[in-house]
Amino acid sequence: MCHDFEDAVSAGVVRPDQLPGTVADVLGAQRGAQLGALIRAMIATTVATGWIGLDARHAAALAAFRQFNYDRIYLRPASRTQAGRVVDMLRALVEHYASHPEHLEEGEGDPLVRAVTYVAGMTDRFACRQAIDLLAWPESRLPTGIDR
Repeated sequence: MCHDFEDAVSAGVVRPDQLPGTVADVLGAQRGAQLGALIRAMIATTVATGWIGLDARHAAALAAFRQFNYDRIYLRPASRTQAGRVVDMLRALVEHYASHPEHLEEGEGDPLVRAVTYVAGMTDRFACRQAIDLLAWPESRLPTGIDR
């Protein structure tokens, strides 16, 4: 969550001052401070209780952080649109390769499993290029922000 928040700030999706006060007050506003606070709290709780976990104050801050990220980053409309584009493109690539195993390297096994494995190993750029080249995928349906 700390890294995702930092990335979202860098991308202009959220501003640092939008982080809920309960999170900033307990964990800090910067990734390093947040990670340090969570690690120290986990160690202190484990030493005190013998159980791996967080004390109530840090657990509440973590829950608030998680909720913030889901509301403002992961599930915002632009993220849902992007996720839909990615899933549609990857699904189409897998279906193509499963139907055309001759486009895959020689190998044994179920063509669908081979297609999934191949597509899973693609970089974002390569997957986009393959979608355009093999499927005539419209650029308007590609995920955004990928340098092709």
